[in-house]
Amino acid sequence: MQFDLRKFIATGTQPYHAEFPCDLSARDFAGARIEQPVMASFTAEPDGDEVRMTLRAKALVHGECARCLDPVEREETVEAEWTAKERDLDDPDFELPLDEKGHLDADEWLAQEFMFQIPTVLLCSADCPGLCPRCGKKRADCTCPPEEDKAAPVDARLAILKSLLN
Repeated sequence: MQFDLRKFIATGTQPYHAEFPCDLSARDFAGARIEQPVMASFTAEPDGDEVRMTLRAKALVHGECARCLDPVEREETVEAEWTAKERDLDDPDFELPLDEKGHLDADEWLAQEFMFQIPTVLLCSADCPGLCPRCGKKRADCTCPPEEDKAAPVDARLAILKSLLN
């Protein structure tokens, strides 16, 4: 959805509200995916010489557990607010996705907010034990005997560093 922010700042007197579908299925969110279109809600309200904007959406995120590789589905919610003034639109460091005419790309803004919201490491549960390093099965299904604690052999070239720690 494109929103003419420059025009709204100059002439907007009434709040603007829109609900729109946004397809984010072609995007990669650090290994996670949003497969179904998302219904988003956008609001812009004039407030003196500035505009307060709100963007909200919920999405079902699909990925795989970083420990056991099982599929993971979780719902993520984006609630972003932003205030802009006319002088902000010409600032090269303005953080919202605007084109040269001052049109806000709400789809891109939503994608950026989901990028910040979705964890880079998805887990099926907080206490997921992961995979066995020997057989590759889930630790819950693994029949390998437990490893005894044994110190890893020290590289002779690094032995001097160990002596410095003592």
